[in-house]
Amino acid sequence: MSTSSPPGRVFDVDAVRGFALFGIFAVNVTFMASGYPGNLVTDPDFGSGLDDAVRALSSVFVDMKFYVLFSFLFGYSFTLQMAAARRAGAAFPARMLRRIGGLFLLGALHTVFLYGGDVLTTYAVACLALLLLRRVTDRTAIRIAVALYALVLLSLIAGALFVDRSAFLPSEAEALANGETATQALLGGWGANIGEHLAGLPLLVLQAVTLQGPTALGLFLLGMVAGRRQWLTGVTGREPVLRRIQWVGFPVGLLGSIVYAANGGNGNSLGVAASVATAPLLAAAYVATLLRIMHHPRTAFVRSALAPAGRMSLTNYLGQSVAGLIAFTGIGFGLAGTFSPLALFAFVLAVFAVQLAASAWWLRGFRYGPVEWALRWLTNARRPAFRHQPADRPGEAVAPPLAVPEAARLQDTSG
Repeated sequence: MSTSSPPGRVFDVDAVRGFALFGIFAVNVTFMASGYPGNLVTDPDFGSGLDDAVRALSSVFVDMKFYVLFSFLFGYSFTLQMAAARRAGAAFPARMLRRIGGLFLLGALHTVFLYGGDVLTTYAVACLALLLLRRVTDRTAIRIAVALYALVLLSLIAGALFVDRSAFLPSEAEALANGETATQALLGGWGANIGEHLAGLPLLVLQAVTLQGPTALGLFLLGMVAGRRQWLTGVTGREPVLRRIQWVGFPVGLLGSIVYAANGGNGNSLGVAASVATAPLLAAAYVATLLRIMHHPRTAFVRSALAPAGRMSLTNYLGQSVAGLIAFTGIGFGLAGTFSPLALFAFVLAVFAVQLAASAWWLRGFRYGPVEWALRWLTNARRPAFRHQPADRPGEAVAPPLAVPEAARLQDTSG
């Protein structure tokens, strides 16, 4: 293979995806570890000043930001899937429909058996719309994305101003009781946990239809435009636009996040609207900062550390749910309700560190993560090679830390 193609192209996409994976876990784990957050109340056992400070920091810097980033990258990778289909001479719609079906099946199984807050099913349905819109111009894609975002924001604002939420939401005492019941369900076995996941399906579907689905599709479209224009190709970290994104994204994005946190997070529609409106700017500032860090000589190791986890993002996403299931439910160690917010963040750091190391180790011997390999098999309707072949080895000179053949990377970086 040629070593002239820009090595930063795929590594940057994968590294940013790995970074997003960490943020998504930091959000999801709060619902895996306790039944209170899902009922929009705070666990009364963890109400100290330190606990409140950690939750506030999470609301400002983490909550609702990484879903945005992951959705954008999904749309970006969609263009790589289209390019892979063209190179293989495959019919893209049929290929993508098989992939969408696989994602939906994985999401359904994930929801039932591992974690009731799955996003893969929402992504699969939104991707059907993206498939239909794949030939629209960049301008049309941006207009549709803006319209979807505006629709979500208007519905949130209208709900806050004209709908009496107290008529639909339980009182604080009822919410606390529901949180305790949900926590006890987590401490049960398979039956209790599956029952709790299934009981949450109506809310999951409502969220997907009113908030997550439309915003995901909007971000898919923006990611598709970015992928067409190869915005993450050949980045050096010295581009002036990266600093401009930081100068705009951080102040505006953090202001929206502070409004979101100050108004109680997900329990307040106006706060959620502020976060939805500004989270893309903060996520963009995160990416700009990460790109500058990854391309600085002293911190280039960050890219090599994150990229393997990003290449195996689907395996790692499901693996995070397995870790939560084992740690917190009665199926495993039964630690639900025992972790403070700070201890929970430490748990996230520990699990993600293991995933970084395991992903790098795995990709030294295998082309894809195990779930990515199975999904690729379904997508292409033929079994792909799993282990590296001897002919792959010359490609190691391009990026020794990953030891992944570029030919394989360029076929599909979306997992």
